[in-house]
Amino acid sequence: MDQPTVGILHPGSMGAAVAACAATNATAVLWCENGRSTASVERAARFGLTPVATLSELLDRSDIVISLCPPAAAEDLARDVAGHRFAGVYVEANAINPERAKRIAALLDGATVVDGSVVGSPPTGGKTPILYLSGPAVASERIEALFAGTAVRTAVLGTEVGKASALKLSYASFQKTSRVLVALAVGMAREHGVDQELIEITSRRTDSYLSEPQYVANTAARAWRWGPELEEAADTLAAAGLPPEMLRAAASTLARWNDVKDDSELTLTDALDRLAQP
Repeated sequence: MDQPTVGILHPGSMGAAVAACAATNATAVLWCENGRSTASVERAARFGLTPVATLSELLDRSDIVISLCPPAAAEDLARDVAGHRFAGVYVEANAINPERAKRIAALLDGATVVDGSVVGSPPTGGKTPILYLSGPAVASERIEALFAGTAVRTAVLGTEVGKASALKLSYASFQKTSRVLVALAVGMAREHGVDQELIEITSRRTDSYLSEPQYVANTAARAWRWGPELEEAADTLAAAGLPPEMLRAAASTLARWNDVKDDSELTLTDALDRLAQP
C-alpha cells in the first residue's frame, strides 16, 4: 500500500505525538497553522509536522485525517471538514460519546469515518498508548498500517462506529473519577488533620491512588480537558438508563480547577486549596 499523506486536527500534546508516530509510515503529516497558538506552532515543529496555511489545503492534500481535539469542539470541527467535502478516511479520535461519534459519521457522508479512541499517555518517552478503532474494515486496516511498528499500538473492535468511543469513556469513567475522589478524600482528611494517617492506611494497597496524593496536582492541571470528557461519559450512562449523577458531579468538581490549565508548577496544597473555594 502506498504511503498516505496524513492531516492532524490539531497538534495538542496527544495529537502531535500521535501524528509524529504516523509520520513513520506516511509521505507527510500536515497540520493547519491558521489561528493556532504559539505553543501549537512550537509543538508541531518539535514533532516534525508540516505546516499548511489553510484547512482547505490540508484536506485537499490528505488521504487520512485524524481529529484529536477537546471533546466540545469535535462536532464543529467535523462540520468544517464536511463543508470542504473531504472524501478520504476521517479518524474521529476524540473522547466523545458513541451517539456523537455516529452523528459525526453522518455529517461526513462523503468520507469514510473510523471511530477511534486513544487509551494511555502520549507516545513519548517509551510510552505506548493503544488506539482502538471501530468502523469500516478496510479503513481500519489502513489506520493499522499507518501505525505499524510505532509506539502507537492499534486494536480493532469491529465495524460499528461508536464502539471505540464507548470503550474510551467506560475506561475514563473509572480512571478519571477515581482521581477526583482522591482529591476529595485527601481534602477531607486534611481538614481534620488526619491526611498523613489516611496516606499511611492506603499505602498498604499498591493499587490505590490515595497512596499517591501528589497526583491530585496533575489532575487539577488537566481538569479543563477531563471535565468535558466525564460529561460525555455521563451522557453515555444516561443513554443506557444508568445514573449519570456521579460523573456529572465529578465534572463539576473538576471545573473548580479550570483556571490552572496545564500548570506544571501546581502543588498538592495549591490544588486542594482551590478545590475548597466555591
